[in-house]
Amino acid sequence: MTERVKEILSWYGSDNPGTLTNLARLLNHGRLGGTGKMVILPVDQGFEHGPARSFGPNPPAYDPAYHFRLAIEAGCSAYAAPLGFLEAGSREFAGEIPLILKMNDHDVLSDEPDPNQALTGSVQEALRLGCVAIGFTIYPGSSFRLQMYGQIRDIAEEARRYGLAVVVWSYPRGSSLSKEGENGIDVVGYAAHIAAQLGAHIIKVKLPSSHIEQEAARKVYEAQKIPIATAAERVRHVVQCAFGGRRIVIFSGGAFESEEHLIEEIEAIRQGGGFGSIIGRNSFQRPREDALKMLARVMDIYAR
Repeated sequence: MTERVKEILSWYGSDNPGTLTNLARLLNHGRLGGTGKMVILPVDQGFEHGPARSFGPNPPAYDPAYHFRLAIEAGCSAYAAPLGFLEAGSREFAGEIPLILKMNDHDVLSDEPDPNQALTGSVQEALRLGCVAIGFTIYPGSSFRLQMYGQIRDIAEEARRYGLAVVVWSYPRGSSLSKEGENGIDVVGYAAHIAAQLGAHIIKVKLPSSHIEQEAARKVYEAQKIPIATAAERVRHVVQCAFGGRRIVIFSGGAFESEEHLIEEIEAIRQGGGFGSIIGRNSFQRPREDALKMLARVMDIYAR
């Protein structure tokens, strides 16, 4: 147990020993174990975007076992997926990598101005599969946001009771936000803060842009001269919004990009004090050997 991991665990003083143990398992696993940084492989995109759009660029990825092997061989901190994918491999790969059950999901079969998520898993199923944590998506900005906030509050309470950690995907979207506003710095910082207030141990957000969506927020950013010009400054501000950096904030890898563009983003996350990345499509949509090399580069940056 490194001093850095001990420090991070000290931020969660209200949690029971079981939850702290599972959080420590995440922080101590894989190539970045003990550094306080993490890289997680998430594969909920088949549900969220459709199988062809997700796995068509790299057909071996249709097989759930492919993702277990990729996460294990790359030395990822954890593997996160919905119920079906975890059930398809959790026995074969039991004990080889920490698992996170993604407990709610959304499809794209209809074009909704205000998206919602369906409950697709349970705390009991996470326990049965040997998971260390549950994952849950909220959509700040959607007309369904208050319903989702209430759901995760109840689910987080149950997860903690059984010693599981809580990971919240906090993705602003909905009819009250412009498309540009979904990634605006004020909105992403707000989304990180909401997730922290709802009890998340680990918060997943997208990299923010310099756009400011809310005029009331703009006045404060300008009056206080909050630095947001560079990607690293924006990362630092989002981490600050999560209880002054006392909650683990990791950043989404997003849609498939060139490796060099992704590496630039990883450098900004590291410089800004982010705790790591959760990289899905940028991992599994590449040929396996390319994905392993790319993930090694990412982890080398965070290990500095």
